[in-house]
Amino acid sequence: MKTNQNNQPTPPENPQGNSSNNPQPQSPPPPAAMDFGPVIYSYTRKQALADGVQVDVSTVAKEAGFRIPVFMTDTVFNAYVKVPEGVAAQDESGRLWDILYMLHCAIKKSRPGQDRLSFQLYVRNDNRKPKLVTLLSACGALDIDDPAPSITIMVPSDD
Repeated sequence: MKTNQNNQPTPPENPQGNSSNNPQPQSPPPPAAMDFGPVIYSYTRKQALADGVQVDVSTVAKEAGFRIPVFMTDTVFNAYVKVPEGVAAQDESGRLWDILYMLHCAIKKSRPGQDRLSFQLYVRNDNRKPKLVTLLSACGALDIDDPAPSITIMVPSDD
C-alpha cells in the first residue's frame, strides 16, 4: 500500500490514473446489442425456400446484371410470374425478366444506402389491358447465419 508524506495510507489509483478521492464518473458497459433473451422462434430463408414460401430467381437475376442473390415471395411469383391459364402471348421467363429489369432500373435511379425500394410495372393477367402493379424490394442478409447481401422482391403487404 502506498503512503503519503505523513506516512498515512493513500487510496489506490483507479484505471484512469485519477485518485479515488476524486473519482470520474464511469458509464456501465453497454448491453449486448439486441439482447432480448433466448430466441423463441426463427424462420430461415433455407426453410422458406424448402417450404415454397420464397423462390430463388438468382440465376436469371445474374443474367439481368444483379451481382447478389435475388429471391421473391411465392405471392409475387404466383401472381406476376406464373402465367394464368388462358392468357395468350405471355410466358414465365418474359414476365420474370420484366420484373427484374424494372427493379434494376429502379435501383439505378435510387439514392445510395436505400435498403427498401418500391417499383412498378405493368402486368397482364388476362387477355385485356395490362394493370400497373407495385412491388417492393428489400436488401438484407442472405440468411440468419449468413450476412452476405441479398434482395427479396415482395408485394407491399408481405413486408
